[in-house]
Amino acid sequence: MFFPASKVITFLITPSNLLIFLSLAGILLLAATRRRRTGVTLALTGTLGLLLAGFGPASEIALLPLEQRFPAFDAEGPAPTGIIMLGGAIETGLSEVRDQVVVNDAGERPIYFADLARRFPQARLVFSGGSGFIGGGVSEADIVSRHADVIGVPRSRMILENRSRNTRENAIFSADLVHPKPGERWLLITSAWHMPRAVGCFRQTGFTVEAVPVDYRTKGWGDVLHVHGFASDGLLQLDLAAKEWIGLVAYRLAGYIPDWLPGPDSPSPSGSASR
Repeated sequence: MFFPASKVITFLITPSNLLIFLSLAGILLLAATRRRRTGVTLALTGTLGLLLAGFGPASEIALLPLEQRFPAFDAEGPAPTGIIMLGGAIETGLSEVRDQVVVNDAGERPIYFADLARRFPQARLVFSGGSGFIGGGVSEADIVSRHADVIGVPRSRMILENRSRNTRENAIFSADLVHPKPGERWLLITSAWHMPRAVGCFRQTGFTVEAVPVDYRTKGWGDVLHVHGFASDGLLQLDLAAKEWIGLVAYRLAGYIPDWLPGPDSPSPSGSASR
């Protein structure tokens, strides 16, 4: 039930949706004589919220603690045993229909996956990405399997995990596939804003990974004064940040991550999590 419930709850309380619902509820209540004051309050709250969230720096303020949590990847040290890229960058429906790789705003993930695969030719390569849709569908791993050469990753080197529907399952199923051993160096590629939850999930399975954050949406703490030229940009980024913070809270309450905001120095659990 966790997977479908998370989709429904996230849809309802994502900032842009919530503010639109408030505005619509306010407009509807304006038609009721005894509820006009409540209607005005809701309509103004929703409308002003959309304006402030869209044009103001709320999205940067929400994203920065996530994106700054892990430092940029440092290639110094021993060559990695393996490199894991999490799904979320490929539009599976469009890719399936158009018979080519169609990426979304997280398209940096496969770019850096291919780059690290080239730099470390002996590393094992894992792509972890199933279908994020309720009821299933074509998986990202299936798309990557057909078009690996297009994104610059040799298909012959890749281990594909196509069952996962969320970040927790990325970690569990990847660990089941590669059976990591103590002392091995495994790199994890995902978006910077998603890295705390992703690393937390891997730690909770007993799988130690080193963060390779990509797909940044902020330039640094100076962005707290940023003003958006288009409200749609601010709302899109705020929705992204809100979903991730909601995910962190839900995963912590469910016991899927060891602490509220996993970081480079966060403690690992004393034992592997129950699967």
